[in-house]
Amino acid sequence: MKQALNEVAAPADADARRRIAPVICYPVDTLPRPDLAAYQAARDGWQKVDEVVVPPRDARSFHVPAGCFFRIVSIEGPQVGDLNLWAADDLDERFFSGKTRALHGTHLSTGDQLWSCLPYLRPMATITHDTLDWYGFDEYGGSVHDVIGTRCDPYTHKLLSGHEYHHCCHSNLTRALAGGAGLPKEIAELAVHDVLNVFMCTGFTRDTGQYFMKASPVRPGDFLEFFAEIDLLGGLSACPGGDCSAEHSSDVAACHPLLVEIYRPEAPPRGWTSPPRNGYSRRHGD
Repeated sequence: MKQALNEVAAPADADARRRIAPVICYPVDTLPRPDLAAYQAARDGWQKVDEVVVPPRDARSFHVPAGCFFRIVSIEGPQVGDLNLWAADDLDERFFSGKTRALHGTHLSTGDQLWSCLPYLRPMATITHDTLDWYGFDEYGGSVHDVIGTRCDPYTHKLLSGHEYHHCCHSNLTRALAGGAGLPKEIAELAVHDVLNVFMCTGFTRDTGQYFMKASPVRPGDFLEFFAEIDLLGGLSACPGGDCSAEHSSDVAACHPLLVEIYRPEAPPRGWTSPPRNGYSRRHGD
């Protein structure tokens, strides 16, 4: 338990209160699910139309048209990547890790979708294949591809260490978006958001509830594959923590490049249509 300044006496019925069964906050029984068989069939005859290499301790932007697939691939050694997604025609619509977590859980895999922020709230991308799906949850409660962490950033690093470091994922993604969207860095930084931590192995400690990381199980050749539900602008940072087995926001860890591959199918998945923007009013209650 976390250390408290003052001891607080437990009530007589403390154990009974702890035994109350939990209730899922967002039941997803009515949530439309992607037709994975149709997505997988659409791979037949696809063609790779582009690729982007993300250097270690740096980031790159990339575009994926709606109806295409993209993969994030480990190509040399264990490496974690921080992913941002935006609607290609409107940077105000961006990946919402918190709502994605509420709908799908703390860690994502095949069949889960990456949802956009309010008021849009539509699937931006669907995970169609995950070569690390075998990992599951380990004895520490750790798993891969989390939506619980934020992104390493220079502000937290300076708060905790007193040092400047600007090859962290926040800074990398800012530079990548500025270049990819033609924006000044100070404007691009405002659009950088919480990430999908691709290949990162994380969880919460059971005693203190602290966010932890451990060595990623990713191997060269492993990949996480997505289907773009809308036209996407992506940003991917090859985290300075490498496999995140020890620390991040430093030049100490061994780091490796990541590869983004983009594939165009001969035809879109059977029955697929790009989801429209949510029609809910921006003015709450109207």
